[in-house]
Amino acid sequence: DVQLQASGGGLVQAGGSLRLSCAASGFTSDNYAIGWFRQAPGKGREEVACIDYRHSTLYSTYYEDSVKGRFTVSSDNAKNMYYLQMNTLEPEDTAVYYCAADESVFPKLQIMCRPDFFDDWGQGTLVTVSS
Repeated sequence: DVQLQASGGGLVQAGGSLRLSCAASGFTSDNYAIGWFRQAPGKGREEVACIDYRHSTLYSTYYEDSVKGRFTVSSDNAKNMYYLQMNTLEPEDTAVYYCAADESVFPKLQIMCRPDFFDDWGQGTLVTVSS
């Protein structure tokens, strides 16, 4: 199993920025996906962005429509660190954010960027955006 730990959440005003970090360890394959998901109060867990890695190299990315152009994923593979840069935050972005991993190939990332496709999860980090 991959172990993950997300951090970097906090309170920010609308229009502000935050960068979430995800420390990962325990990979046994160089083909895997990293997902960022969020769960707002009273709602289900939803996808934010996913990254597909093939032979440890970024192969494709997917962003949920509401975050396109505002959120960006990146990584430092040597350190097994994964990041979600969130800009122009809106109150609707308030949620607990999770990073997740799955050690398999994701041939259709735009379809497979869903919580059910990911086996390993870190604890969440709370992002609160005030209006």
